[in-house]
Amino acid sequence: MPITEQTPAVAVQRLYDAHHGWLFGWLRRRLGNSADAADLAQDTFVGLLAAYRRRAMPDLREPRAYLTTIAKRLMVDLYRRHALEQAYLDVLAALPARHAPSEEQRLAILQTLREVDALLAALPDKVRVAFLLSQLDGLTYEQIGAEMGVSVRTVKRYMAEAFTHCILAAP
Repeated sequence: MPITEQTPAVAVQRLYDAHHGWLFGWLRRRLGNSADAADLAQDTFVGLLAAYRRRAMPDLREPRAYLTTIAKRLMVDLYRRHALEQAYLDVLAALPARHAPSEEQRLAILQTLREVDALLAALPDKVRVAFLLSQLDGLTYEQIGAEMGVSVRTVKRYMAEAFTHCILAAP
């Protein structure tokens, strides 16, 4: 039976059996870290299973190319997460010891930072830029329009899209 007619679990299991070792090795060479490579290899196949379940799975003539594409996206997310965590740890290191949060607080803050980062990453580039100029830099819509070279009406549309995205993402 063709791969697209199999149940999702069977199809992914076959791909896993045939390509997991290769994908793990590919990731390990690029990351230089077996633990992260193992996590990303697993996450790649979880993403593949989710695509099958959404019926968004293409007919795979070149499964390694498809797996590589998913894995590269996951590597970008991993690097962004590491950079975010390092920036947070750098700020903590500069704080006086009496102001440093507890380990539980640190983990909660890191988790929140990851969620905010994922939320912002899901926005279109221009929408994200307008949102950040407004929320972080405190610019008015007129100032944002001038900075981005767009009309105030466009800025309002970007902001509405950003706020809608944030509201829909809230639990």
